[in-house]
Amino acid sequence: QVQLVESGGGSVQAGGSLSLACEVSGYTGRDFFMGWFRQAPGKKREGVAAVYILRSTPYYAPSVEGRFTISQDSAKLIMYLQMNSLKPEDTSMYYCAARRGFTIFPLQEKGYEYWGQGTQVTVSS
Repeated sequence: QVQLVESGGGSVQAGGSLSLACEVSGYTGRDFFMGWFRQAPGKKREGVAAVYILRSTPYYAPSVEGRFTISQDSAKLIMYLQMNSLKPEDTSMYYCAARRGFTIFPLQEKGYEYWGQGTQVTVSS
């Protein structure tokens, strides 16, 4: 059974940094995407960043590009999200997710089969 477990998150002031990690268990192969999504109260869930594990290719939403960095430990199937220059609008519940195969829309929620439980990120002004 595939499981995703997130860690990290917390509270920080604007301009600060936080990091998230997501460990995958029960998954074989490397032909899949892992992504970070976030959802603030009253808003739709949005894709933040994703990485194609087989080729280590990163993808970012325009709102976070240049501030967030996604990386992976392919051997251990752990995905990381380093978040720098955080803004109050980054405040959300952050979820990691995984989907099989390649997609040209890695930041779209549709198609992701497996989800973590979420971890809260709060940025104060």
